[in-house]
Amino acid sequence: MRITGDHRGLAIEGRLDVRSAADARAHLHSAVDGGQGDLVLDLGRLEFWDATGLGVIMGTHRRAGRLGRRLVLRDVPAQLQRLLVAPRLHRILAVEGTLPDAYGATVPALGAAAPPLAAPAG
Repeated sequence: MRITGDHRGLAIEGRLDVRSAADARAHLHSAVDGGQGDLVLDLGRLEFWDATGLGVIMGTHRRAGRLGRRLVLRDVPAQLQRLLVAPRLHRILAVEGTLPDAYGATVPALGAAAPPLAAPAG
């Protein structure tokens, strides 16, 4: 696992699992503690996360909230999106983009901008 970035935005590459959880937790918590506003976490190159890795993300989310910040997940790989939808964590976490619903259709993720309403014909 490799984490790059600073207190405004980080990118995680590789596997976020029981072996890398302690290092990831320390790095993410340090980034949360050292900044203000949203902390964007780019997961586009994350290959895998297990329950321990997901726990690191949830712990970082809680820590950010206590400090008046918001953790925003960006570019969540499709296979990992299912691990957010099944336990309904996509309703708690801020996720940019769309996630599949229980029927495979995509729905706006929490934190994603809603599409604009059409202007009335007139």
